[in-house]
Amino acid sequence: MASKAATRANKAAVTKARLAKVFGAVNIGSFRISAMIMGETETGDLLVLGSGHRASQGIKRGYVTDMKAATYAIRDAVERAERNAGTSVQSVWVACSGAGLKSSVSKVEIEIGGRRIEEEDVEHLLVAARDTIQPDGRSVLHAQPAHYTLDGAHGVANPRGLHAERLGVDVHVMLADGAPVRNLMEAVQSAHLEVEAVVAAPLASGYSCLSEEERELGVALVEIGSDVTNVSVFAGGMLLGLRAVPMGSGDITDAVASAFGIRRFQAERLKCVSGSAIASPSDHREMIPVNGPNEGFDGDGASPVARGADDKNRIARAELVSVITQHLAQLTAEVGKALKEMGFSGTRAGQVVLTGGGAELAGLAEFTQSALGMPVRIGRTPSLKGLPEAHSTPGFSTLAGLCLYAAEDPVDIRSVGSHFSAMRPANGPLGAPMAIGGLLRALRQYF
Repeated sequence: MASKAATRANKAAVTKARLAKVFGAVNIGSFRISAMIMGETETGDLLVLGSGHRASQGIKRGYVTDMKAATYAIRDAVERAERNAGTSVQSVWVACSGAGLKSSVSKVEIEIGGRRIEEEDVEHLLVAARDTIQPDGRSVLHAQPAHYTLDGAHGVANPRGLHAERLGVDVHVMLADGAPVRNLMEAVQSAHLEVEAVVAAPLASGYSCLSEEERELGVALVEIGSDVTNVSVFAGGMLLGLRAVPMGSGDITDAVASAFGIRRFQAERLKCVSGSAIASPSDHREMIPVNGPNEGFDGDGASPVARGADDKNRIARAELVSVITQHLAQLTAEVGKALKEMGFSGTRAGQVVLTGGGAELAGLAEFTQSALGMPVRIGRTPSLKGLPEAHSTPGFSTLAGLCLYAAEDPVDIRSVGSHFSAMRPANGPLGAPMAIGGLLRALRQYF
């Protein structure tokens, strides 16, 4: 009822404010595939028109493992969002969490000579930056100018109209393995959808969970998925480093299933409903049922009897918490190593933000804060008009961030260069032309 009421409210809001744009987004995870349709009104307001999700199929650790199954699941998730939105989409923005993501920063400077910076100078700089990118046979997901520098001074958002001796730019480049990205795109295209762009999931989650000030001052974002945990560090307004840990909340579920000899869906339910990352004194006395409300248990083996369970197929909550915390200790140790490798430790450490479906486990922020010795909070989706309460959880932060990313549509330096001519064939993965802006400027100044 609440979902239908929200849908009616969305439609009523749309009739009052005409939409200028509509964005479709799909987050393809190993546990679930979710889709969202967002509208932007003529006044620039954002409105969630509809969203939907379903269990994932054909995806393992961020990679497509069964094209037919993945295509069906993607199409189904999008159709659910379309039904809730009352409209359809032909193209979508896609989040990528696997595919060997790699983040780097490219720094480039050009001479200005103390004069006023023109639009052409900025284009010249960005094309020069584009030529420095070395994908080494990998796919470039995005290459975006994070901020500009004037004579080495950082933090310049728009250098046009200012004077400087040297103009520089820091460009954030996200690379991925080509074949997995192509498989992801083909699965979406086979679902009769065009791909607007493939966006790294940590970047999308950053748009959703992190404030602009946090991204500027320095923050670590830990996105706990089912099979993969992406650890990323933001500073200076951009994503500086990224590490993928091949562990996730699904591994904890498997550990629970193995420890008690029960089915995976039962272990998932136990973890979500009764599990916790923090033990309490009453855990030893509290007995929790292994079977759900609709699962009969007659004691004759018709249903799986958990290892160590009583005659009613119940286990002590303390045993469940013990299994969970043992595997959480392994995961947080790997996260700590990844942060240290990226220089986010000691005096250079700061806030850590947990997000993703795995961040919904009770007590996780407190456990992680104790394990890492850093302040930790849970990152949730921002307050978006029309967003259902069920999709306002950390598990849907990437999806919401993907829509916010699409609405902002950041500049990609591979699309600049309208004032420049291609002086050599585009043989590389970027297809970068050679700039002749300096020659044009010289002609105007001296002739």
